[in-house]
Amino acid sequence: MRIRATVAVVSGALALSAFAVPAAQAEDDRSWSVPQPFSSQPSKAESGKAKSSFGATAKAGAAQITTAVLNGGKPAVAGSKSPQTYSLSVTATDPSGISDIYAYVWKGSSIDDPNSVGIDQNEDVSKCTVVNATTTTCKMTITFDPAALYNVHAGSWTIGAAALTNDGDVVENYGVAKTSLQRFSKLTVNAGPEPVKKGGTLTVTGNLTRAHWDTNTYKGYTNQPVKLQFKKKGATSYTTVKTVTSSSTGALKTTVKASADGYWRYSFAGTSTTPAVSAAGDFVDVK
Repeated sequence: MRIRATVAVVSGALALSAFAVPAAQAEDDRSWSVPQPFSSQPSKAESGKAKSSFGATAKAGAAQITTAVLNGGKPAVAGSKSPQTYSLSVTATDPSGISDIYAYVWKGSSIDDPNSVGIDQNEDVSKCTVVNATTTTCKMTITFDPAALYNVHAGSWTIGAAALTNDGDVVENYGVAKTSLQRFSKLTVNAGPEPVKKGGTLTVTGNLTRAHWDTNTYKGYTNQPVKLQFKKKGATSYTTVKTVTSSSTGALKTTVKASADGYWRYSFAGTSTTPAVSAAGDFVDVK
């Protein structure tokens, strides 16, 4: 199996986060592992008192990581070439207060799965804001690099984090929240002939493609329902005329009767792995 990797800076050192690991690879040989950003801190964690949880609610009065939001709650999207960086906000609370938070995103059946993949935050130190005496929100960024992604990495990801309290404890939560990563989509349209006689047949073609991370190109998104829409000249919105299914190559083709000047476009509603997209309208003059 091919292995691609991306390099992130963690506590001043280079850490390798791999995005494909052979299933037979031993756990201690994993290229990505859960970050331990506060392991060198002279804290109670060194005495075996670190607290950890997985998506669980801590007892009242205990340190806990309460929320984590990537990209304002919207899916992250990556194309075929350029790395995409997104903001991440994490909030934690403890009776003594919070000193720092470190975050990452990961995908896999479990955090211990040798085939899990992950990306650490870009910053050595998060930018933190004290909300009150017990609660702090820290901001950081996560970068998705298509060069390190495969198509199977589209879909649901998990946000994990570790927080350092003011009294030296470290609280970890591997599953603070869920987020989503999608493959960028493109959609084209061409209506003709132009001009066309009123009542004549208009052929509308197009192509629905999305990022193909395995090859770092765009390939057709097959067997997808795509709406053909029309906006009459002078109107402010489109109306759906019919639904067309993309071919085995992502191609779209249908015919309609021309009735008035206006704009034709295809519009795709999106899926869990691919964002919604609408083509720019193609104006057709009806004589």
